[in-house]
Amino acid sequence: MGRGTELGLLTAVMLVAVVTGGELLHNFDMEALWNWDCTACQCELTADKHGISGQHAIKVTNRQDVPDNGPMQWISVVAGQAYTVSGWVELLNDNGKGQTAQITVDLQFSDGSHQYMVAAKRDNTRVADGWVQLTGCVSIPNRPLGRVKVVFEGPEHTVDFNVDDASVADGQCSGQGGGTNTNTNTGTGTSTSTGGNTGTNTGGTCSTIEQLRKSDINLRVTTSGSVNIDDVKVRVVQRKKSFPFGMAVNAGRYNDPHLQGYRDFVHRHFNWAVPENALKWPSVEPNEGQYNYQPALDMIHGLKSHGLKVRGHNLVWSVGQWVQQWVKSQQGDQLRDTVKHHIQYTMNLTHGLLEHWDVNNENLHGKWFQDALHDDDYNLDLFRITHQTDPYPKLFLNDYNVVAASWSTDDYLAQAKWFKQNDVGLYGLGGQGHFGMEEEPNPDAIKQRLDTLAEAGLPIWITELDVQSNDENRRADFYEKALTAMYCHPSVEGILFWGFWDQQHWRGGQAAMVNGNNFQVNAAGRRVIEMLEDRWMTDESVTFSNSGDTETVSGFHGDYDIQVEYQGRDLDNLKQTLTLGKAASDVSINVHV
Repeated sequence: MGRGTELGLLTAVMLVAVVTGGELLHNFDMEALWNWDCTACQCELTADKHGISGQHAIKVTNRQDVPDNGPMQWISVVAGQAYTVSGWVELLNDNGKGQTAQITVDLQFSDGSHQYMVAAKRDNTRVADGWVQLTGCVSIPNRPLGRVKVVFEGPEHTVDFNVDDASVADGQCSGQGGGTNTNTNTGTGTSTSTGGNTGTNTGGTCSTIEQLRKSDINLRVTTSGSVNIDDVKVRVVQRKKSFPFGMAVNAGRYNDPHLQGYRDFVHRHFNWAVPENALKWPSVEPNEGQYNYQPALDMIHGLKSHGLKVRGHNLVWSVGQWVQQWVKSQQGDQLRDTVKHHIQYTMNLTHGLLEHWDVNNENLHGKWFQDALHDDDYNLDLFRITHQTDPYPKLFLNDYNVVAASWSTDDYLAQAKWFKQNDVGLYGLGGQGHFGMEEEPNPDAIKQRLDTLAEAGLPIWITELDVQSNDENRRADFYEKALTAMYCHPSVEGILFWGFWDQQHWRGGQAAMVNGNNFQVNAAGRRVIEMLEDRWMTDESVTFSNSGDTETVSGFHGDYDIQVEYQGRDLDNLKQTLTLGKAASDVSINVHV
């Protein structure tokens, strides 16, 4: 994280000793100036306060062009504990443009190293927004602490602001939105199961999975003639999962005839896929009129022939560095026509092939087209054009620092509500899920961010999940924690990873599940496969005490074979299939020989 001269909006809280329970800030309602240190700014009380309680807020002006240029306070925390951090901020000027407000925790450890943890972030804050709330959760690493600061930061130092109702509270992370991100510089019968349990080694347990991802299969067995019920066994075996688990796929690697191992890993372990780069505008039209769609199309046809569904990523990318120079040379109506032609051409070319489209990628973090056209609502037009061209694919926003971190979670919620209000065809929210190097995913924080996004009332897909550690066993634990928290959330409809092979992963071997030219699955890959194909799949055998009894199997949603065994041999003529969804399924079997 940058620690330059525009750290603004700074409420720094120095964390040093050991305290548990309740509110940790003194004078948190800012009814006076005591306990607030304003070394690099001027602080005074103002009647322009937040909410209906209290009489005052703190007004911050004359901020120096240095770090820590806002109110600061010392408090005490416990290493290994989690804390909610929040505060209300009101900009008094914005220099004619959106400003960033964020909450950062600066931890200084006893060994002299630092770790910066961003709890919440709101981009494009303006005076017209009035009071805005920043909320988040920070998990203090279980290491000896020196001094630590919680910092509300972001706007230019010439921006004045009011602060009110700040809070740092212990032990309540599971109840609030926000999160953390790190950037470190240093029946009577019986059944036996061979899969489908939700136990785990490292924080991978979530009771909600049982209610959310499973339904009952009610098995009623009768017998005829001389069949002895004691000799009957019914096996319920899941052949295919319904929940989308997918992978980003590189077209060059997938289409390479020499890399069968690459294709096999994708085909064997996933039911969804997304082109990593092959459908992005710079890839399909690097120069005006020079089209290069065939690699993507070849890959999509290959994936679909193996039963995978495919997302489209992405039609437009508004981050300036990813906009082609020939596009940047255009303006006004010419630029609008060019973008519209690209969207329509791409949508028509891929008609019937894709389930989703990320329409305007990372629009929270880049607004090149809106700025170039001097039209803040142009991102809405992009969705309208896409939906009108082909109403079948489900349309998504897609952004980062909204699930793996909370820098932009609140902004994303606001953007989602705005799109939904304007009825432009938005179906869901894509949260990318890129975790930092050696950053252990915090299940509570992930839940909080997802809870916040769920307030939009739209489905959420985790679109680009990866974790990083040089230790593949630690990496396995990281994947397990992140996956469990995401799969456990009721608003999450699908999860896609952003790479698996160390020789292709954009983050290298420290994020990989598979190593080397022989595609050797490492500890992280084995853990992921075990979760997807054992722990979260169902394979149970059931016996019955009496003819006419009903036994219930709780199964993960998906496609099943119901197999009947009598005296140790399969009765293939009695085999049934079913697709288990959210409603229970009843199966009747009459065993006769």
